[in-house]
Amino acid sequence: MVARDPENIQREIEKTRDALADSLDALADRANPKNLIEGGRERIAEKLADPKIKYTLIAVGTLVGLAVIRSILR
Repeated sequence: MVARDPENIQREIEKTRDALADSLDALADRANPKNLIEGGRERIAEKLADPKIKYTLIAVGTLVGLAVIRSILR
């Protein structure tokens, strides 16, 4: 087994510590509730931009609106 230089060991420890800090920062950023909400909003906006979903929701909303109006007028 090769004896390791204390300076090399210290450099490795510092590199590992920096890598761990970067990983923790990335995890904290991903777990941030504001970022989770923003990501959810973006995914929903992408889904609603799909014409199939968009026009289906419009049709369902129209039918529900007509049903409510019809029940009020009866």
